[in-house]
Amino acid sequence: MANFSSSPGVKLNEIDNSFVTPTPVSVGAAIIGPTVKGPVELPTLVTSYSDFKDKFGGSFTSASNSFSFLTSISAYNYFTEGGESLLVARVVDGTFTAASSSATVATSTAASIVFETLSKGTIMNTGTDFDSDGVLTAGSVDNIKFEIAGSNIDAGTFNVLVRQGNDKNSDKITLETFNKVSLDPNQSNFISKVIGDQVVAYDSGTNQIDITSGEFTNASRYIRVKSITDLTPDYFDNAGLAKTAFTGSIPVNGTGSFGGATGDVAAGANMYTNIATQTQGLAGTDYDNMISLLGNVNDYQFNILSTPGLNNDNHTAQISSLINNTIERGDNIFVMDTVGYAATLANALTQAATRNTSYASTYWPWLRVQDPETGKLVFVPASTMIPGVYAHNDKVANTWNAPAGISRGGLSTVLQAKLKLTEANKASLYDGNINPIATFPKKGVVVFGQKTLQKGTSALDRINVRRLLIDLKSFIGQIADTLVFENNTITTRNKFLSEVTPFLEVIQQKGGLFAFKIIMDDTNNTDDVIDRNQLVGNIYIQPTKTAEFISLDFIVLPTGAEFPA
Repeated sequence: MANFSSSPGVKLNEIDNSFVTPTPVSVGAAIIGPTVKGPVELPTLVTSYSDFKDKFGGSFTSASNSFSFLTSISAYNYFTEGGESLLVARVVDGTFTAASSSATVATSTAASIVFETLSKGTIMNTGTDFDSDGVLTAGSVDNIKFEIAGSNIDAGTFNVLVRQGNDKNSDKITLETFNKVSLDPNQSNFISKVIGDQVVAYDSGTNQIDITSGEFTNASRYIRVKSITDLTPDYFDNAGLAKTAFTGSIPVNGTGSFGGATGDVAAGANMYTNIATQTQGLAGTDYDNMISLLGNVNDYQFNILSTPGLNNDNHTAQISSLINNTIERGDNIFVMDTVGYAATLANALTQAATRNTSYASTYWPWLRVQDPETGKLVFVPASTMIPGVYAHNDKVANTWNAPAGISRGGLSTVLQAKLKLTEANKASLYDGNINPIATFPKKGVVVFGQKTLQKGTSALDRINVRRLLIDLKSFIGQIADTLVFENNTITTRNKFLSEVTPFLEVIQQKGGLFAFKIIMDDTNNTDDVIDRNQLVGNIYIQPTKTAEFISLDFIVLPTGAEFPA
């Protein structure tokens, strides 16, 4: 009710009920591993499998045989099962460099502009052997060529087209087009501004991604401007005509190929069932930089991490680093493999026994799938497929539901498990904190466990509870971030409660919590706490538990007996 003075009149009031309750930031999975092409040691987000193939490639040929890295197979399965975003950190063996190409000008054969590929490795080399229709002998779906078109000396502009490496002039496959760019650094259409010219690389000294050269953010997905021989500042004279000193710098129409890249996908790599200490052409230490980089929670957000190709038996140091980083981050779960293909159930149990954390999970046995690129039937470690199970679970249910069982743990793209587990096998694995992958008639291959690697018995020895806690800490932490440097008053505390309570109520309604209680008042924010510039809150939760051991008694009664009330 409005408060009126003794004088009659109209009181105008504002009541703002339009506040929007914050929602959790959506994050996806991350994967560290080798790929056919793409930026090296530069974590890159992809949002579909076609996006992944575009940036990182599919299969490769070695010794006249075709292979796909586990990274590619995992990405395919992840997106097939409903995943929405994947952070890919490519690792390589040795030094990989980019390919470059030059555009020439009419007045000479000298390079006017040099382009460089963002992707690295010899796969980007297309050579210089063009046929009459512009087909490159070394052109492929995985590399590129460029075309200068629409060159206009009067306007001082030209178009740059990025084309697929194996197309032809009569049937162009254009990947990107940058129209009416110029060599005038004082104009908004300056080619370096439009396409980008930065070199971005991992710095092991600072453990971060640094810009090593360039002034303009890379807008192209494929190339950057490496250098320009002749800039044309203020291209037009006072009469609005092109200055004759600059007109010879405009590149002529034509097509260019790329070359000079180094770094091959290793021949003789141990693939699939042959993975051991050498994994897909790599040593475990080749992963170290990206393992360290993805430990940075401020720069990279994800809720699942996998490294298919590494296992605890052969790559103990790397697995230790991954688990330690995951615990330190506190915002994701690491899917670990225990052993290689030839190892036994007992070997897997021995390896699992060396780990004790609720921030990691492991599965066994290995799985046979059809490689989406080559069509071959190959065996892969379980971690290749498990991120897809989590993605499917989150799509049809919630992170606090168990990614297991016939409803949410089905492996639709798996043809068979290496071993059909007996009841005794499943019991041994589950007792050893390994989630069994079982085979059921008419149901197929199914994840049939959801334990973390935590040895002690608590709510956090289950994946659904660990992932619930990850969600809660992530969202509530985002709310708490907004309170830093705010006055420690009842108003600030009520703001926190008004945003967190509805979030927890929704989770409770959806079956993630039995009950919860938040205390943030004078009882835990006493005068001495406030004087220490602290704001304290206690959040009590009772996570729901899953029904994993179901007992059904069939009681046969004689005719005429009464049923219990």
